[in-house]
Amino acid sequence: MLRLLCCSLFSLSVYASSDNFGEFLQDIRLQAVGMGISEITLDAALDNLTINDKIIQFDRSQAEFSQNFWHYINSRVSNYRLDKGKEALHNNKQLLNHMYTRYGVPPHIIVAFWGLETNYGNYTGNYNLVQSLATLAFDRRRSDFFTKQLLSLLKLIDEGKIPIDSSGSWAGAMGDVQFMPTNVQKYAIDEDGDGEFGLWTSKPDIFSSAANFLTKIGWKNGERWGREVSIPDNFNFQLATLSTKKTVNEWGNLGVTNANGEVLPVSNMSGSVLLPMGYLGPAFLVYDNFSVILNWNRSILYALSVGYLSDRLINMEKLIAKPIAEPPMSRENITYIQLTLNEMGFDAGKPDGMSGPKTRNATRQYQSINGIPADGYVGQTLLKQLTPVDK
Repeated sequence: MLRLLCCSLFSLSVYASSDNFGEFLQDIRLQAVGMGISEITLDAALDNLTINDKIIQFDRSQAEFSQNFWHYINSRVSNYRLDKGKEALHNNKQLLNHMYTRYGVPPHIIVAFWGLETNYGNYTGNYNLVQSLATLAFDRRRSDFFTKQLLSLLKLIDEGKIPIDSSGSWAGAMGDVQFMPTNVQKYAIDEDGDGEFGLWTSKPDIFSSAANFLTKIGWKNGERWGREVSIPDNFNFQLATLSTKKTVNEWGNLGVTNANGEVLPVSNMSGSVLLPMGYLGPAFLVYDNFSVILNWNRSILYALSVGYLSDRLINMEKLIAKPIAEPPMSRENITYIQLTLNEMGFDAGKPDGMSGPKTRNATRQYQSINGIPADGYVGQTLLKQLTPVDK
């Protein structure tokens, strides 16, 4: 009974300081032993473990929460990354085509993920995975999620699938394609048959695992992720959300065209219109495979970057929309917007400095009531609109 109460309390993320980090680790031990993980593995992994405060700082300043579309995509779909990606496609052609035959995921899609995650294996992270995940599991923000990841990692170590001293990203992602531990358990493939998941060193394991993951979460062979489009001046901007789906034909009837002005193809494939920098920025019509990319990483900016990089790797056109020079939003900027919207009666959720669906929905409500194009964009224009003149 005591153990159940202990686990229940810890699952609610009650930790407040490093003073009770030892209690947290003891609870992790109890849960791990219940999963069949050996005491030898737990002693080696958890003894003398400490919190890494830098991990929390990184968690609060992710680029996906602060950078705008142009800053984000220009830094990721660079000429260097394009050149290296095309080189990677060429050098691994036979293996990638084999994966395409088996899983139905095109080579340029796998290489785009590889490029975005670790710059084609050049930087897989140098943070101790156990310490990173223990720190994030101890933290309040997403304790339940990272506790699950930590326990999965300990299981993989105990089974000999992942070395105990493995390093990865500050968020606990590992290998060339940055799998979280639960995804390693579900989707990693020991393609070369050496008994380990060679996610850092074995291209057969790396490519097979990535392709298997994408297939299992719904990748549709033969379909695009999306396309850049142009929207008419009278477009109803409240339709520009992932939750609004229409067929390509229906979007065409509403005046949406290809970015170059040509009519959209005749198609009953469904998709959503996205405006990542509001109505003055670029527009995209995204399909089911875009949602699959989001299942890999929930950031819309990340998903757009993967899609765009994959297109450019096979020499599709550059974006037609003209870049907008706008400073990135700081966490303090977004927190101020959230506080202000909440005070005005628009539910922006907890003021955490990270612009999510609640903040965007509250922004749309504010914009709609005030006669502003309701695109839900949380940017510098909104900040100015909500800031008193004398502030």
